[in-house]
This record gives sequence, structure tokens and C-alpha cells, in this order.
Amino acid sequence: MIQAAGHHEFAIHGWIHELNSSLDAETERALLQRAVDYMTEVTGARPLGYRAPSWNFSPNTLEIIREMGFLYDSSLMADDRPYEINAHGEPTGMIELPVEWILDDAPLLNPRGRNYSHPRDLLQVWKDDFDGAYAEGTIFLLTMHPHVIGHRSRIVVLEELIDYIRGHEDIWFATHLEAAQWVRDQAGLE
Repeated sequence: MIQAAGHHEFAIHGWIHELNSSLDAETERALLQRAVDYMTEVTGARPLGYRAPSWNFSPNTLEIIREMGFLYDSSLMADDRPYEINAHGEPTGMIELPVEWILDDAPLLNPRGRNYSHPRDLLQVWKDDFDGAYAEGTIFLLTMHPHVIGHRSRIVVLEELIDYIRGHEDIWFATHLEAAQWVRDQAGLE
């Protein structure tokens, strides 16, 4: 049903939510290949996007995802705007759609966590962050987990945020792949 809706993307987020930095390169590559093979079989299309489990990059992750032909990553935090990842001072051609802890529902909406935020307070933070991104003409990228944001008291906040965003002109709700392809086109990357 999700695939049939036609406005979602299937990407890779690891196989077992592994901690890449605790794995050797061979194991990390094997788990990632398993995830890619399974997702390709289930959806009929090879995923082109990657987000490391827990945003945890190992010293091998970038090389592995480049070798496996991913178009973009969404695990790093070097900027608020999308950028081309450099490796050893050289451009890689891989687009980074950066993430940020304040834009992730999991750490801030965990009622048993140390950083719990009331959903309405977090809504204001997200609106303010969106306003900054909108003023800069750049990306506003949330990280949502169905088991976190999907509760009644929280989903209403997400719905209100979406309504708020829709109230602005020239807004584009895009998949990560669409955003990465747009960035590549704007940067003249092949």
C-alpha cells in the first residue's frame, strides 16, 4: 500500500539496526548487502538512499556505500544544508542530506528519556527551525519513527506542523531521493 501510494521512497537503514562503528568492514558490508538485496526483492527497485542506523558511521561506511552505488546518505551533521561529501579532501559525488538531533523525534519525545520534551514545546522548536530553513531557502528534514511520533498526542503535533508548512508559498514536500537528485542537478554533478 505504501509503495502503491506513489509518493514514498524506500531506502536503507541497516539490516538489524547495527552499530557500524563496532563492525569490521566485511561484516558491515555483508549486513548492508543483505538489506539491499531484501529491499530490492520486496519492492522491485534497488534503493539509492542510505541512513546509517543511529547515524553511526564507521571509518568504512562511506567507502562501502559508495562502492554499493548509493546516490545519497542522510546520516551526517556537518551543515544544515545538503552538501557533497568529501573524502580525504576530495569530492565524492555523493550527496549528504544532513540530519540533526533537534529534528529527530526519538530523543526528544521519549517519556523515559532525560531529554523529554512536551510535544507542543517541540512543535514550536520545529516551526522555528522550519522558519529558518525557509528564510535560507534550504531543506527542512525531520527524522520520524512511527513508534514515537505515531501516538495520538504526538501525531496531532506533526499534523499541525505540516499544516503550518503548507501555509507557506513555494514549498516542496520531496522524498530524500528527489531532494538529492535536485541537489545533484543544481551542483552540476553527474
